[in-house]
Amino acid sequence: MAPKNKLPTFDGVDLPYSLETEQAVIGSILINPECVTVVLSHLKPDYFYLEQHRAIMDAVMILDTLGSRIDALTILDKLSSNPSFDVETGKNYLFQIAQMVPSAANVENYCKIVREKYFLRSLIKISQETIDSAVDGGAEAEKILDSAEQKIYDIRKGRAVGSLRKLSDVISSEVYPNLVQISSENSEEFKGIPTGFSKLDEITSGLNRSDLVLIGARPAMGKTSFALNIARNVGFTGKKVIFFSLEMSNEQLAARVLSTEARVESNKLRSGNISDEEWARLAQATDRLTRCNLYFDDTSTITVPDIKSKIKRTKDVDCIIIDYLGLMQSAVKKENRVQEITEITRSLKMLAKDLKIPVVCCAQLSRGPEKNGKASNRPMLSDLRDSGSIEQDADIVMMLYREGYYKNGAQNPDEVDMTKADVDIAKNRHGPTDRIQLHWDGQFTLFSTLEYRDE
Repeated sequence: MAPKNKLPTFDGVDLPYSLETEQAVIGSILINPECVTVVLSHLKPDYFYLEQHRAIMDAVMILDTLGSRIDALTILDKLSSNPSFDVETGKNYLFQIAQMVPSAANVENYCKIVREKYFLRSLIKISQETIDSAVDGGAEAEKILDSAEQKIYDIRKGRAVGSLRKLSDVISSEVYPNLVQISSENSEEFKGIPTGFSKLDEITSGLNRSDLVLIGARPAMGKTSFALNIARNVGFTGKKVIFFSLEMSNEQLAARVLSTEARVESNKLRSGNISDEEWARLAQATDRLTRCNLYFDDTSTITVPDIKSKIKRTKDVDCIIIDYLGLMQSAVKKENRVQEITEITRSLKMLAKDLKIPVVCCAQLSRGPEKNGKASNRPMLSDLRDSGSIEQDADIVMMLYREGYYKNGAQNPDEVDMTKADVDIAKNRHGPTDRIQLHWDGQFTLFSTLEYRDE
């Protein structure tokens, strides 16, 4: 169980680590189990260089997750199931470590040193791998750069780079703690981000981390308005949301949000025909919107790597919304648009997964809902334009439908409810599909729940 006094290397390069500091962290836990909370808030088992230290920390994490007592004996009992572990040698080593640490008061400083050494080792490995990829010449320079950037970002976020994880380790270190969080008194902090539409949140559990959410609709159906409504609602929860618009300018987006918030018709903001009462509402709305954590980006030609780069340079982004898919460009040249869309949707899903944030993307539907012979104008998954990969890569697909959109073609146009809107959840990887009814107020480009309308 005792470590060998040999300097670790990687491809002939000496790797930095501190035997004494790793021992000091473990020793602090042994002499004062209350240190576990501090240690686990700074370190993961992967941060320890020596295999035996990682095994000990894995045992500590499991015991903490289960709420069990943490001491040398319980750690030994947990490690005894490891066939490569010698109980007697391990027992002596743990007691030796405990005696080496005079006090646990400096445990936080010990953790910082272990963390720093892990970062340095990871950077050395990434640098060497990047050099090998560049020398090999088998990959494009842009892909090599993107890979290196992603690996460095992973280090910053405390994620292990290129490491295999055992099922039990993932459950104990990630799944179970997440279950504890979402079941705690502060559960709302850890659940999916609420969209502001109660029924929608009930079915989808909000906007979940690593999810690609698609909003599909025909042109002028209101998908931009719906996406902006969600962005506004998310922004008011304190979460930072970035709205990437490839179609509208920042000024147009801000004016639309202001119109919705103030309940002043959007055409009046363009014409300037605004009454004194409306000016007052605009002023009040402007004051409220200062508390909305919503950001716009109106770059007209943008790729997924561009979006990823901007997010990484922006701290603490919780959600991104893209309007819309059909205007995005592929970072990789493809033979046709179908292949480009396939590449884009795959990259968006990887983006959501890598950054662990929800990515909401609007998409145009084909003319399928309007074709002669269809029993209904309601859209289906098959109506998504350009590529079948869209529905495959998306975790949630929502279809926006307003009966009033087709008023001129209705048998009884006078009976059509122009304020009615439906959101068909056509795909939900995490739960059931369903149909949600909303209220649509076209003059303010506002979607709202029926409960809100009745208030």
